[in-house]
Order: sequence, then structure tokens, then C-alpha cells
Amino acid sequence: MISDLFGGAHPAIIWGIVAIVLAVAEMTLPGVFLIWLSLAAALTAGLSLVVPLDDSFQLLAFAIFSALSVSGGRLWYLARPVEPEDRLLNDRSARMIGRHVVVSEAIAHGEGRVRIDDGSWSAQGPDAPVGAHMVVVAVKGSTLIVEALPE
Repeated sequence: MISDLFGGAHPAIIWGIVAIVLAVAEMTLPGVFLIWLSLAAALTAGLSLVVPLDDSFQLLAFAIFSALSVSGGRLWYLARPVEPEDRLLNDRSARMIGRHVVVSEAIAHGEGRVRIDDGSWSAQGPDAPVGAHMVVVAVKGSTLIVEALPE
């Protein structure tokens, strides 16, 4: 049936074309998933070259090879984790540490607000008037812990 759809072409050729199309799709739309299906199609092509299989067994072989290759790929990537160049990439609050801020609501009794860029954050630290320049030394939840700038 699969061969009939493609003008009687040998199943190995069809599975080889599927493997190439999936590999090109992976290069065009990288997602590190289609390459494993491409490998499964290539293995199915190789198997259909060696052993004459009917359509249902070809699809079963592709399903088994797909499951094995995707699982193997997952294990391969888990064994080689990718470390980001910037460890604080998605940690906005940790990026605040060391930033210079300006007090926007006076810090009285240890609590107030500071301005960073275009945002206003709750702050804890020594009492300071509006306009005072401070530095962020820690973050607790969504509250910045600030200290006076060293002179």
C-alpha cells in the first residue's frame, strides 16, 4: 500500500525520503526532536532493504524505532546538560543584586520603596529619605534588601 502511493517505489526508498525530509525539517525548524524520528525512518529504510516487510510491519518497525530513538536521545541529552552562559538568565530578582537604586518612598522603620529602571520595588533596609542612593545586597521574595552606598 505504501509502495502503491508512490508509484511502486521500493519501501526503502520511501523511508529514506521520509528520513531526509525529517532531517531537513529539523535543520529548518530546530527543536531537537525530528532528528530522532529521522533516525527511526532511516533505520526502517535499512530494515526494509534487508528484510521484505509488508506495510503494517514497516509502520510497526517505524513506531518501535521512533520510541527507541526518542528515548535514547532524551537519555543522551540528560547525560550532557547544557549550561547557560549566563546563570542568572531567567532569575530577575538575582539580577538585582549589586544594582544601584533610588529611594522612591522613604524607608522608615526598615521598609519603603525603591526605583529600578521603570519599576518600583518594596525594599527593606536602613532608614533613608526619598532620593537617597542605595545598593541592593539581597532579595527576599519580591522585596529588595538594600544598604546605603559605600562612600
